[in-house]
Amino acid sequence: MKISVITVVYNSVNTIGDAIKSVATQTHPNIEHIVIDGASTDGTVDVVEQSKSALAHFISEPDAGIYDAMNKGLALATGDVIGLLNSDDVYANQHVLAEVAAIHEDDDLDACYADLVYVESLSDTEVKRYWRSRDYQKGLCFKGWMPAHPTLYVKSRVYARVGGYKPELGNQADLEFCARAFEVEGISSRYTPKVWVKMRTGGASQANIITMIKSNWASYVALRKLGLKRDPIRFFAIKFGSKLPQFLTRK
Repeated sequence: MKISVITVVYNSVNTIGDAIKSVATQTHPNIEHIVIDGASTDGTVDVVEQSKSALAHFISEPDAGIYDAMNKGLALATGDVIGLLNSDDVYANQHVLAEVAAIHEDDDLDACYADLVYVESLSDTEVKRYWRSRDYQKGLCFKGWMPAHPTLYVKSRVYARVGGYKPELGNQADLEFCARAFEVEGISSRYTPKVWVKMRTGGASQANIITMIKSNWASYVALRKLGLKRDPIRFFAIKFGSKLPQFLTRK
């Protein structure tokens, strides 16, 4: 089974090397790693070039943001299963993709996902935030829930059916995609209660308050079009309330 891993990056000279190494040292034997760079100016491109032999594709050009870059990666991906690893992230161990492949041997399964932890640095043993996913139930995405996105691996047929990401939604584009996939298309999934990814704190999803408000409102409008029935006050109260346990759990 071929697994495509897409990494999008912009000015991440201090972390992109770790992400590439994390993919390259996975024990699964058939991995297609695609790196899409948004024309970085801080030396990121030089770091990637040094590891280019480990990559299937590397593109460096201006884009319209993270999710536009992800769509470029999706257009290049040829794997049976596709996942996304951010430039600030690494796998929790060397066997994550082997586990993903074993789960996806079930041809009736469309997607799998697991847990994620936030740390300040890779050498830091203190978990700042624990994103614990759960088994999917109908309607969860309309409550603002989504699986830990960097742990989500879906068969390529899902993207062919559901489509890619909507860059105009900013950092809420992953929630809208999950709502389309889980709620509208009804994809089948399996949750594994293990940590698959370690994410450094301070990434793009933790942007300034104005950007967060705009993108969250855009996601609400998008979800309404997909079938969300709640008023905005109730939706955001449930959405943000569901995230509180992530800051309280330490493991």
